[in-house]
Amino acid sequence: MSPRLLAAVAAGGAVGAALRCACGEAVPDGPGLPGTTLAINVVGSLLLALLPSLAVVRRSPTLQAAAGPGLLGGFTTLSAASEQTRALLADGRPALALGYLLGTLAATLAAVALATRLTAGPERPA
Repeated sequence: MSPRLLAAVAAGGAVGAALRCACGEAVPDGPGLPGTTLAINVVGSLLLALLPSLAVVRRSPTLQAAAGPGLLGGFTTLSAASEQTRALLADGRPALALGYLLGTLAATLAAVALATRLTAGPERPA
């Protein structure tokens, strides 16, 4: 990876991580389902899947690096979701932990499917 692309990923990642932190501060996860982290991961997955539909992003490898693995990579957080699942298990809440884990996977995949559907071109007759 070129130094310019690496710098773009780093800059985007810093902004994404700061946005994730700000969201967590504005709407902290409560003692039950970690809803803020879930929402961050779903929104980030949707936006990441929408990126290729934006011509400006497709034309610029630097913008692709800054927005994709940078901004949205820094914004979404598998590590926090994993730690929250572990904490729910440690609190003796295995059903909620499993629901959160599977719900996160299902919701993020649904967001990607929605983005794919929203950006699909017109269907061609077979």
